[in-house]
Amino acid sequence: MSNESKNGTSVKRYLAVLRGSIMEALSFRASTMLRILGNLVYLLIIYFLWKAIFDSSPTDTVNGMTFYDTMIYLVLAAAMFNFMDTFVVWHVGDDYQTGQIVLYLTKPIGYQPFLFFSRVGNCLISFFVTFLPTFIIVYFVTEGSIAFGINLLFFVISILLAMGVNFCIDFFVGTICFYTQSIWGVNIMKEVVVSLLSGATIPLAFFPETFRKIVDFLPFQAIYHMPLHILTDKTMQLSDYVTSLGIQLFWMVVMLGISKLFWKISVRQLTVNGG
Repeated sequence: MSNESKNGTSVKRYLAVLRGSIMEALSFRASTMLRILGNLVYLLIIYFLWKAIFDSSPTDTVNGMTFYDTMIYLVLAAAMFNFMDTFVVWHVGDDYQTGQIVLYLTKPIGYQPFLFFSRVGNCLISFFVTFLPTFIIVYFVTEGSIAFGINLLFFVISILLAMGVNFCIDFFVGTICFYTQSIWGVNIMKEVVVSLLSGATIPLAFFPETFRKIVDFLPFQAIYHMPLHILTDKTMQLSDYVTSLGIQLFWMVVMLGISKLFWKISVRQLTVNGG
């Protein structure tokens, strides 16, 4: 079989997996509604928390951000978290504990791309169900404080790169279960680290300068902070957009390479049910 035929067959397989994941996401509407409800509760908590912080401040601006700016950032960050959370770590852990992962290894499709396409359908549905309505509401409630322009195009590209970085980190963490036999504690630690260092919980502008410089050398800011910065910062120029996307692309390539290498090393030591 020629390389072109093989590539065409592979693409069809990935598209079939993607189509199946979209249908699966549409079948579990109740789960999506519960996530939206949980998100609303979270937004209420952060509203009163940050309102108390700004009320105790002697000025209306803290670290260059007003309460208005902070809430826009955090509301959109929460909406992004809802549709970008692929639960890949749990899937890898579950496949390992049930032994299902052995069956995937015998299929004519890589396990990592299979997981990606099997989860990206859920992300697409969540984007239209959670993020897009939230974005529209924020836009009108804030009376158009988010500029509509070329930043939207760069934001979409940034989101795609952020999903790639996030998936690779999740896949890397999920593979750790080959050594720990359990994924719950590792995943909880990952969620805390990523949420904090990516700017999803606290805007990076509030970090101490020294800590912020350290975060700049880590991949986590490429997940939430950079897309939100591209979307909301009206002072960015074309060169700033290109630089941000370049940093995200760099981290996606690096994390993809690391996750692939770690998978190849770990799968050699895979034991399922004492096998």
